[in-house]
This record gives sequence, structure tokens and C-alpha cells, in this order.
Amino acid sequence: MAIPGVKTAVEWLVTAAPDPEACRWEWERNPLGVALLPAGRHWDVLIVPGGLGQATLDVLGLLVERPGPVLADFGDSRLGFFVPPGTASRWLGTGVRGAGRGSWVVVPYPGRATGGVRWMVLPDGRGTLTDPAVLELAMHEAAAAAAGPAGEGAGRKP
Repeated sequence: MAIPGVKTAVEWLVTAAPDPEACRWEWERNPLGVALLPAGRHWDVLIVPGGLGQATLDVLGLLVERPGPVLADFGDSRLGFFVPPGTASRWLGTGVRGAGRGSWVVVPYPGRATGGVRWMVLPDGRGTLTDPAVLELAMHEAAAAAAGPAGEGAGRKP
């Protein structure tokens, strides 16, 4: 059974590779079903701890029709949100790592199961990325929800 959008996702992803044919070859022959792609040309990746990342993805689903691509690593301990190039070098956020120009990202073949990273949101093939301002808002909302009811703990009088 073919997964809708896989072909366009593959075509979009390989445009980031220095050698698109080598990328395809790696996906076909690598036993893990992954390839290394450079960040910073078509996209950067913001890497968020798993719990906050999943909650952020849930909030994003309420804010936008469709977020940009999102990767999860083994055990969902980290999520990677694909954002416009240059975002990683400008991002100021505690606990969030950025992969931008000069970084390489392990990317699984879209729609194929691997033993490590997996797609939470497949690329749409059109280059849709998550707006960093919307991602930041979603992260704040997710963190606030995780902290509990407003005013709990900090500065409350008995």
C-alpha cells in the first residue's frame, strides 16, 4: 500500500542532498533506511525534548492546518521541527538545540519504518516548514499546560 505524498516528500528531501542520487542509493541500501542530509540550505531543525516536543506538536495541531515536517528519535526522547533556514542560529531557548548550516541530520525514507528515527509529520513535498514564531508560541503553551493551573506555586499567598 502506497502512502500518499511519499513520492513528493522524497523528491523534496533529496533536493537538500549534495548528491541526490547518492541519497536515494543510501535510503535503498542502508540497513537502517536512513541518510544524512545537510541542514541550513532548505531547512533548519529545532530539536526539543520529547515530552515538550509532543505537547508542542499537539498545540501546533490546534494553531495551524498542517505543521512542517517533524522527526522523532528512538523512544521519542527528542522531536525535530523543520523550520526555515537560519532559524537555528537565531534561536534563543533553553533546552532547545538547533541544527543549521554545517550540521547534518539523520533522515529516514518517508513512509518506511526504521529502527531509529521516524516521521511524526511527513514533508508535504511543497516545502512547508513550521513558522518559528508559531512554534515558539506552541512551545510556551505546551510548557504552561505542563506546569499546571495558572499561578500554581510561584508567588501565591497562602
